[in-house]
Amino acid sequence: MQSFCATSLKDLQQWMVNLGERAYHAIQVFDWVYKKKVLHFDKMSNLKKSVRDCLQESFILPTLKQRGHLSSEDQDTEKFLWELSDQKLVESVWIEAPNRGTVCVSSQVGCPARCAFCASGKGGFVRNLTSSEIIEQVLLMPKKATHVVFMGMGEPLENYDEVIQAIQAFTDPERMGISSRRVTVSTVGVIPNIRKLANDCKVNLALSLHAPTQEIRKKIIPYARKYELLDILLAMEEYACKTKRDITFEYTLIAGINDRKEDAELLADLLKDKQCTVNLIPYNPIDGVKLQRPSKETIQAFRQILLKSKIPTTWRYTKGKDIAAACGQLALQVF
Repeated sequence: MQSFCATSLKDLQQWMVNLGERAYHAIQVFDWVYKKKVLHFDKMSNLKKSVRDCLQESFILPTLKQRGHLSSEDQDTEKFLWELSDQKLVESVWIEAPNRGTVCVSSQVGCPARCAFCASGKGGFVRNLTSSEIIEQVLLMPKKATHVVFMGMGEPLENYDEVIQAIQAFTDPERMGISSRRVTVSTVGVIPNIRKLANDCKVNLALSLHAPTQEIRKKIIPYARKYELLDILLAMEEYACKTKRDITFEYTLIAGINDRKEDAELLADLLKDKQCTVNLIPYNPIDGVKLQRPSKETIQAFRQILLKSKIPTTWRYTKGKDIAAACGQLALQVF
């Protein structure tokens, strides 16, 4: 059997015809799954029982099993733990805001980047997720998603083909119908696939920058040794030019490491005249790591240097920290 979410509408229509049924039944099934979020074939009441039985025998839906669920004190953030078909675990996060619901999805079990401030890579890289496993993280959410961000566990551009297939499902009008402008892919800088992405889909692209120089970056992001920072920035500029999308640079502020006045000045010089936004993220503590979050005064001073250089800057409000669902806190653990 194959996972249903890996099946295109065209393939399901052909499957129906091969079964001796009308092709339009495939549209009915897609409506049940992607619009009504009914993930059990036996509940699709406008289909004949024989068709429902054949669907049940031919496709797996869903493939994920919920193993854990936590809600933040403010009820705006929920964290979900999913068990995969091979008993591996992965996490995703639902973030509620006025007029929007964002799903932070994982693309891998573990992470090869092994950033010093992030829990996701502490256990190393385990495996890539399939497109179905990514898609179902959104389908299984309690409400309809308006935005999807690939900012959970894993480096999305190291699982390129499956991530692209998932994005196609998110943006396909016959499936989830989410605008590509509401899908964001975050990367530590996989240059070849940044360039491929510009040709394959026009989503928002965010670079996990976190340092103003190659030297500092290599200390906190081991993966940074693979590609030079200036080469990554050039690839990001090419992406922005080709897709007409602004670039976001994510910068996790860590006390005493990348939060000094000189770091802000170097960052301002590095990004001068670029079409971008810098998203400042105060470090979120994780078990077993002795890094510290800067003071509010330090963050504000850092931000003012960027704003003085006319670099658009946001200061991310931390959501879900009380349930370890904030940026950098997702890990392979049962809760």
